[in-house]
Amino acid sequence: MANEQLLIIEDDNELGKGLTSALKNDGKTVFCVSTLKDASDQLLVFRPDLILMDVNLPDGNGLDFLKEVKKSHPEIPVIMLTANDTDSDIVRGLELGADDYMTKPFSLSVLRARVNTQLRRNGSRASEELFEVDGYSFDFSNMIFKKGEETFELSKTEQKILRILVANRGMTVKRDHLIDKVWTDGADYVDENALSVSIKRLRDKLGAKDNIKTVYGLGYCWKAEK
Repeated sequence: MANEQLLIIEDDNELGKGLTSALKNDGKTVFCVSTLKDASDQLLVFRPDLILMDVNLPDGNGLDFLKEVKKSHPEIPVIMLTANDTDSDIVRGLELGADDYMTKPFSLSVLRARVNTQLRRNGSRASEELFEVDGYSFDFSNMIFKKGEETFELSKTEQKILRILVANRGMTVKRDHLIDKVWTDGADYVDENALSVSIKRLRDKLGAKDNIKTVYGLGYCWKAEK
């Protein structure tokens, strides 16, 4: 569990020091801040492997910040800390994307166990987001797409399409399935030409005309090079 970076957002200085000390003993790098503003500044500098966050903070509500974190960094697990154990707060936190919830006071040994559980789970998820295929390297967690030393800039739509194709390489993915999975903004109608255009752009950017194949009448396939 070494070299993992944690961000603690806790305005109780004594508790913050205790959490920092307990988690540093596991070989982790720990940054502790007491306000949402400082937390936002930290997220501009580095991407933590996990966030421990109090709900009630001096400059805002942690649940509102949780919503923003999960929108920008859905891959980062978040454990909420609160003195309020009402079911409504817990349910709201989980619905907004919290990965776990602990009510104060709590055992530091239990917290450490829960932190390590989330880090293991996130490590497993991260491994599913890295693909090494046909000379390409696609790291979807960090949005790094390369072939050799060449790096490609892909739009969010192109990333979604590529993720589906490489995860199902060798198999034909139907057009309607791609449209349903890629355009998830609730639009009642998506012009199928939008998919064709996005596929062409993706194929041209990657130089992958031999990999991204059109299966006429059905959909598309990432076909491995022989």
